[in-house]
Amino acid sequence: MPSLAAAAAARRAGEALRRGVMGGRYLSSLRPSPATAAAPDSDEVLVEGKASARASVLNRPGHLNALTTTMGARLNKFYESWEDSPDIGFVMMKGSGRAFCAGGDVVGLRQLINEGKLDESKDFFRTLYSFIYVLGTYLKPHVAILDGVTMGGGGGVSIPGTFRVATDRTVFATPEVHIGFHPDAAASFYLSHLTGHVGEYLALTGEKLNGVDMVALGLATHYSMSEHLDLVDERLAKLVTDDPSVIDSSLAQYGDLVYPDKTSIVHRLAVIDKCFSHETVEEIVDALESEAAQLNEEWCTLALKRLKEASPLALKVSLRSIREGRYQTLDECLVREYRMSINGISKPFYHDFCEGVRARLVDKDLAPKWDPPALEFVSEDMVDSYFAPLGEFEPELKLPTEQREAFI
Repeated sequence: MPSLAAAAAARRAGEALRRGVMGGRYLSSLRPSPATAAAPDSDEVLVEGKASARASVLNRPGHLNALTTTMGARLNKFYESWEDSPDIGFVMMKGSGRAFCAGGDVVGLRQLINEGKLDESKDFFRTLYSFIYVLGTYLKPHVAILDGVTMGGGGGVSIPGTFRVATDRTVFATPEVHIGFHPDAAASFYLSHLTGHVGEYLALTGEKLNGVDMVALGLATHYSMSEHLDLVDERLAKLVTDDPSVIDSSLAQYGDLVYPDKTSIVHRLAVIDKCFSHETVEEIVDALESEAAQLNEEWCTLALKRLKEASPLALKVSLRSIREGRYQTLDECLVREYRMSINGISKPFYHDFCEGVRARLVDKDLAPKWDPPALEFVSEDMVDSYFAPLGEFEPELKLPTEQREAFI
């Protein structure tokens, strides 16, 4: 991941420089100008602006900044405008309150599905995935401050960018299998590119990572104590640059040197690879049970527990998604994930998503009734149908790949 990010940053820098020359001026020669932003239709995404930077602030703190269709549309609008402005050198994203972003507003999605408003649900995925592609192909450096909960779609709106700053408050996870869904929002791309089979492990167990582990795995590029973020923000606010190396140095200047502790995932990579490299979910479960019996380690037992609590259909679908993502580009992953998501919220598969959200986030009884109820009842045909092309009158996700080529 770090090498991919470095390549992306270098290409962004070259393209930004070319755009600056064609515009008749270099961003590095610009003087700071006051931030200007049109009054938003909604306060769910706020805008901050200093020097040559602009920052989007996800602003639904009462919902852990869970993403809505409106937020996705506003992010698309802002980012496209900022990319075209010669006065803006780099872009940031932050969250309000105790979260960066807890992912999509799945409670709201469940309500739309139950009300039969499937078109509005589809708009959410189309808008969010389109923004993620914009971020993954952005021509200017991007800095995401992952201070707090960063789950599901929160990873999607940050990890494809240039820099991700984790903190001592960061909690990262892709827990979708526990709400009867699949890790989406580009998760099948970035998880599949992690070392070994860690991607399968994170996708199938929903394991939480702290900020140190995110850096160790390459999901984050920098680490800073939360109490130092004001210094980071102050430093970035003074920069007048579009040079990724300058931003990198500034983030490192106020970063903190940390090392994984003895409970870190980095000390379990060999066993994770041994277990999660197997071809099927059933074989993964068998391998974990064998290791748990031999090692008598709590994390093995906990991983098994999480697998057995998840939707059996979601487990098999998610494993295939990660495996396919390993050989696909960002746009290919997003197009496939969109197809999976639309199938996943439609008949005959929508039950597990609605039931998982109910059990985890609405009634909170933690007792979902999955359908099918066990792995042995999930057929290959079911999994194939989840990945099937959309119907004749159902458009696939269209991304501007000819105008915006993915960097990674």
